[in-house]
Amino acid sequence: MKSNFDRYRQMAEILYRNGLGYLVSVSGLEARLPFRKRPAGEAAGPKTASPEYLRRALEELGPTYVKLGQLLSTRSDLLPPAYMEELAKLQDRAAPAPWEAVREELRQEIGDDPLNVFASFDTTPIASASIGQAYGARLKDGTDVVVKVRRPGIVPDVEADLSILQSLAAHASKRWEAARDYDVKGFMDEFASTLRQELDYVQEGRNADRFAVNFADDAAVIIPRIYWQHSTHKVLTMQRLRGMKVTDTAALDAAGVDRRALAATAADAEMKMVFEFGLFHADPHPGNIFVQPNSQIGLIDFGMVGELDDKLRGQLAALFIAVIRKDPERMASALVRMTVAQTRPDRVKLRMDLAGLIRLYSGRTLRDAPVGRIISEGLGIIRNHHLQLPREVALLLRMLIMTEGMGEVLDPDFSMGQTLAPYAKRMTMEQLNPVNYAKRLGKAGGELLELGTELPGQVQRLINTLDFEGMEVHLRAGDLVPVVERLERVGNRMVAAIFAAAFIRGVGELTLGDADRWRSWQAPLMGAGLASTGVLGGYLAWSARRQRRRDAL
Repeated sequence: MKSNFDRYRQMAEILYRNGLGYLVSVSGLEARLPFRKRPAGEAAGPKTASPEYLRRALEELGPTYVKLGQLLSTRSDLLPPAYMEELAKLQDRAAPAPWEAVREELRQEIGDDPLNVFASFDTTPIASASIGQAYGARLKDGTDVVVKVRRPGIVPDVEADLSILQSLAAHASKRWEAARDYDVKGFMDEFASTLRQELDYVQEGRNADRFAVNFADDAAVIIPRIYWQHSTHKVLTMQRLRGMKVTDTAALDAAGVDRRALAATAADAEMKMVFEFGLFHADPHPGNIFVQPNSQIGLIDFGMVGELDDKLRGQLAALFIAVIRKDPERMASALVRMTVAQTRPDRVKLRMDLAGLIRLYSGRTLRDAPVGRIISEGLGIIRNHHLQLPREVALLLRMLIMTEGMGEVLDPDFSMGQTLAPYAKRMTMEQLNPVNYAKRLGKAGGELLELGTELPGQVQRLINTLDFEGMEVHLRAGDLVPVVERLERVGNRMVAAIFAAAFIRGVGELTLGDADRWRSWQAPLMGAGLASTGVLGGYLAWSARRQRRRDAL
């Protein structure tokens, strides 16, 4: 493993050679090489490099950077299409590690020589990547399996590179406006977490088990079984799936597979993952999908998955409602709530851009809308306004685009909207369900109650400071923005609590027809929403009386 100094120097040379000298400067990499002089004719370079040169630089930098490029190729909210298409060409391939080193790794992990543990073991790898290698083998009971082995000695190299990347990202965020706008430091932290998970094969095995449970009653989808007795953090042994590539139309036609039905089945499986299970396969490229002669779909490689929690589901539902209603104001609000921005977006310009996006499907329903194009155009707007999507949403949008592309290869008349529409409608209806309103009300009431109990003490400390120490305040208009936003959020929660309580009361009386039962639990709900407004009202009245007494003196 190289020393950090040697690695810094190597990185700088590769970046300069590929026209990325600007990154050397803004990342602080140049400052870490105080004795290095830039070669004659070697310029810092433009602020952006061509997609091809960026890909080449990442390939030269090695496995960690190839993984970084592959992750960037999934983030269409951060990079324009040309860069994503080029980075998607990055191939995670590496020369195989020597068999004897791999054999020793297996011996330590599974407790015996692999040639003794398995009935047969092919010592030539099926595939060899930067992180691990895959071998074909057979269990003693005759089951064909694939054995993934983490490449010996890879972890120290990856950890050293991750440490360097996170350090450079933190430095760049202080000196480069684009790095601040797109939260490069946060992205690198996310990348480090994702790559460490990929290094842990136990995590991938658990993901596969979760998918197997979710699709246990679905005969159309096969998830490989994990053999935990032969699996560890460094080794993963799973059932071997064979079949045709999902995009090999000639083989599918020769086998008599109904491609139209297959496209619908594959897309429906992806929609179930998202909208029913909340856990989806985030990398459905053709190499990870095998089609059986009976049209069953086999999925492999569960290292990259996305997961939607209740908060994200609610935000997506709000966005779907706005899209269906063709309401740019609602779309802007939903996007701002969902995304992260280091600077306050221009809401007027955002609404105008979204109104232009709506014209793409004006006069159409979601069922016949061009989903892929709408997503691509929407992501362009998100990039232009320096908004950043949560990782799971970015993966979801990429998965929808990939699924649409796969469907159109199988069936030229495939409509992603036709598959997406019923699931989107169901999710939005779930969010409007009175039971879900009650849950959100309880959460909002708890926050308001916490605010109500904390506010008097905070106000008293502020008054003591003003009375005994005095205060000198210098404010610019921009400094008030965070304060106003906080007050808006508190006010919105209060209004939401009050109106939601009233809404639930009406629904409850209509459905139960028993006012006495309703009143038994109505009071705590209303109390949670109104207690804080009482605290605020009381404080304002007290403050006015105090000021009148001072004026009288």
